[in-house]
Amino acid sequence: VKVYAAEPLNADDCYQSKLKGELMPNLYPPETIADGVKSSIGWNTWPIIRDLVDDVFTVTEDEIKHATQLVWERMKLLIEPTAGVGVAAVLSQHFQTVSPEVKNICIVLSGGNVDLTSVTWVKQAERSASYQSVSV
Repeated sequence: VKVYAAEPLNADDCYQSKLKGELMPNLYPPETIADGVKSSIGWNTWPIIRDLVDDVFTVTEDEIKHATQLVWERMKLLIEPTAGVGVAAVLSQHFQTVSPEVKNICIVLSGGNVDLTSVTWVKQAERSASYQSVSV
């Protein structure tokens, strides 16, 4: 079993910490649509991540938006963008190149804490070609 973590590129303290081998908290509050992961990992969480997480994937804001909307439309689940981070990571080209042999994947889809009046980023845009053939 491999354990992967995912976070927004704009809030990549976990990625930076794994890369440098020491806790590297964000110096300033990051700007990200995934507000559930805006806070930095802490002293209690870092040793667990350091020892048990195999790799950390970062995703862009657009990837988070597309993944969240994909889950809404295809799975009919109302998730918040923070849950879309894990979906975006698995759909990313980086994940496909790092783990092409992976057959079974578990993504924790958290949060129904969505204020639909604040979801201004949803728009009828063309789907990315990489998402058109995705079945969930």
